[in-house]
Amino acid sequence: MVSQDITNQTVLITGASSGIGLGLAKAFLERGANVVLNSRSEEKLSKAAQGLGHADQLASVVGYFKHKDTSQAMVELALKRFGRVDVLINNAGSFDAKPLNDYEEAELDGFLGNLRGTYLATQAAVGQMKNNGGGSVINITTVLAQRGAKAIPSSAPIASKGGIDSLTTNLAIELADDNIRVNAVAPGIIRTPLHGLSDEQMDTMGALHPLGRIGEIKDIVDAVLYLVDATFVTGVILPVDGGVMAGV
Repeated sequence: MVSQDITNQTVLITGASSGIGLGLAKAFLERGANVVLNSRSEEKLSKAAQGLGHADQLASVVGYFKHKDTSQAMVELALKRFGRVDVLINNAGSFDAKPLNDYEEAELDGFLGNLRGTYLATQAAVGQMKNNGGGSVINITTVLAQRGAKAIPSSAPIASKGGIDSLTTNLAIELADDNIRVNAVAPGIIRTPLHGLSDEQMDTMGALHPLGRIGEIKDIVDAVLYLVDATFVTGVILPVDGGVMAGV
């Protein structure tokens, strides 16, 4: 498949100071896109931006992705610096695995904020995409929203991810006439700092996947780049899960 020329297109990425978000930012910058990064940690965001380079293609917004002001600030900065919004990647999210009755009400509210933040960022970006004649929204969810795992009880965060999956398919239909494609990537276990585990500890989770290994950040980056390029694909929740959805 020949990659689209995305030079001068503008990509917004939430949760971009580390892990998958940072990997995505690097990939889009290397392809010539302008990128607006977001994280709620000013220190981590500044460090990420310095490491990425490409200062003329890069802008940053510090703020919590679950707040409306943050998504609005990302869009406003994108327009001010680069004049347009073409791609939104809703990558930010929180996760903590434990049994149903161990979640406190405040924790549930926090996890449901994953859906809220995705919704608000999409609202903010879509208006500008319509002005450009189209665009692409890609949500990062999890394969656990479609196939539960006995070893990973996580009902509270998964409830929000399931909502994001439903939002993805419904918006794909609602926005099709505007040439805005809405898709999601549903990872299995990916080696990122989010887990707070050593590489050795992460590798032990490979047995949870039929392919016998955990995923790497590049696996998710490749899937997102495909969805950006695939102009006849919308409403898809793409498993990148080492075969989990196929069966264990």
